[in-house]
Amino acid sequence: MHDLSRRRLLGAAAAVGAGAVVFPGILAEGTPALAADGADLSSSAKCPPAELTGRIVRFGDPEYPSASLGWDELFVRNPLVIVFAQETQDVVNALTWARQHDVALRVRSGRHSLEGWSNVDNGIVIDVSELKSADIDAATRIARVGAGLNQLEAVTTLAEHDLAVTTGTEGSVGLSGATLGGGFGFLTRYLGMACDSLIGAEIVVASGADGARAIEVDLDNHADLLWALRGAGNGNFGIVTSLTYKAARLRSVAYLQATWEGLDDLHGVFDTWQRTAPFSDNRLGTQLEIHKSQILLFAVLADGSEEEAKELLRPILSIGNPEVTAQTGGWGDIYAGFQIPIEDEPANWKFFSQFTNEPFPEKAINLIRAFMEDAPSDDSNFFTQAFGTGAQTTEPRGGTAFPHRDALFYSEPGAGWGTRGVPDSGDALTPVAQNWVAEFSQALRPYVDGAYVNVPNIGMAEWETAYWGSNFDRLRKIKGRYDPHNVFQYEQSIPPASC
Repeated sequence: MHDLSRRRLLGAAAAVGAGAVVFPGILAEGTPALAADGADLSSSAKCPPAELTGRIVRFGDPEYPSASLGWDELFVRNPLVIVFAQETQDVVNALTWARQHDVALRVRSGRHSLEGWSNVDNGIVIDVSELKSADIDAATRIARVGAGLNQLEAVTTLAEHDLAVTTGTEGSVGLSGATLGGGFGFLTRYLGMACDSLIGAEIVVASGADGARAIEVDLDNHADLLWALRGAGNGNFGIVTSLTYKAARLRSVAYLQATWEGLDDLHGVFDTWQRTAPFSDNRLGTQLEIHKSQILLFAVLADGSEEEAKELLRPILSIGNPEVTAQTGGWGDIYAGFQIPIEDEPANWKFFSQFTNEPFPEKAINLIRAFMEDAPSDDSNFFTQAFGTGAQTTEPRGGTAFPHRDALFYSEPGAGWGTRGVPDSGDALTPVAQNWVAEFSQALRPYVDGAYVNVPNIGMAEWETAYWGSNFDRLRKIKGRYDPHNVFQYEQSIPPASC
C-alpha cells in the first residue's frame, strides 16, 4: 500500500568528554520543589563542571550533515554540537553543560518540528531519538516507553500485545512530540487524544543555578507538570526521556480508502462528511484529503468489519462514483501498510493549522476548491480530521492543557515541494508555496478558530490563546515553577509568569 497518497504529516564551542554527575538544585526560586521520592531540591549551590556524554556529533564530523538535518528540509540549521542521548544521565549532563556555558539549546526527538524549532544555529541540540526502550505490561495495559520511539515503532510494539494508544498517521513522527502537543489521528474519536493516555513521564528539568535533574511526573508527583505536559509539553518545561501510557485493547481494525477523481464531487463529499463523520460511531475515525486532481477519504473502524465501515460511511460513499478499497487486520499491520518512505516525500513543507466548530458553508467549500485547483504542486493538499462527539470530548483524570476538545473537525492547507536530498531543489517554488498557504489560510479565517501547537502557525497573532485558550495563564505559572529562568525557549515557547 505504499502507493497510498495521504497527508505527509502527519549557541559557544562544544566541549566533549565522558562521565556522569548527579546535580542538585531548585526548580523555582522561593518555591522549593520535591522530587518523586520527596527529596528537597531547594539547594542553590552551583554544580561541578559538566561534561557531555552519549553519542556526540560536532560541527565538522563526517556524520554531521545527516545528524543536523530535519524532516522538513526547508529549514537548515547549523548547531555546534548534537548530543544523541543513550540514557537519561546523558540528558542531565547535556542540559547542565548548556547552562554552565550559556549555550542556546533545543530539544529534538523525531525531527518533524514543522518550523525547524527543534534545531538551532551555534548551539546544542539534545536529541532523545535513540532512547528506544519499551516495557509493556499486557495485563495492566501500562506501557513505559523511551522518548525516542517514533509513532510507527510505538504502534507496532503495542500491537504485538493487542494494545493501542492514539497516534498521528505519519509513522516517522516522534511519539513524544506528537503526544506532548496533544496528538490525534484515526483513533481519536475512539480513545481520545494521545495525551489523554499519558499517565506519567520522566523529565529532565533545569535545577539550581546551573544544573539539571531528572524527576518522575504522574498524578501523585508533580501533577501540575503532568497536566502541562498533556498538550503543551514540547520543549517548554524540560526534556522528556520516557513516557508512561495506559493503553487500550485493540485487536483489529477495518481500514477503508475511497478516491474520487477530479473535484466535481467536492461539495457533496465535503459537506456530507462534515455533517456525518464527526457524529458517527465513536469507533470510526476519518480523514479527508483534497488534492488538485482527486479527493481522498481514509477511515479506520476499531474492532469492526469492512461491511460495517462501508455502512457507516454510506452517505459519503454514495456520492459520485468513488473507487473504494477496504481490508481488515491488526492495527500494527494496517498502520505499517499505509506508511510512505521518507525518501519518497517532498523535501519542503509548509502548513497552517486550524480548528472548526461549525460546518463549513458552501462559500468556504468553494474556496477550498479554488485554492486546490491553483495548488503549487501535486503533493499540496487540504487535510481534515474528524472530531465531533468522540472520546476526545472527555478529559482524563487530572485534566490536560489541550483545549480543542469540542471541535467539529481539524483542518490545514499544506504545500509540499522540492526533491529530498537535493539542496536548493525547491527554491524557485518556495515563495509561491508559502504565499499560497498564507492566502489559503487567510481566506478561511472567518470559518475557523484556534490552532494546533504541533503544527505551529508562524507569525500568528495571539498564538498563545490559539494553541491553549484559557489554559495559557496556568501554563505560565507552571513554567514559572519548573523553568523560572526560561532555559527552554524558542520562537513560540511559553514564558514563565514572572517574565
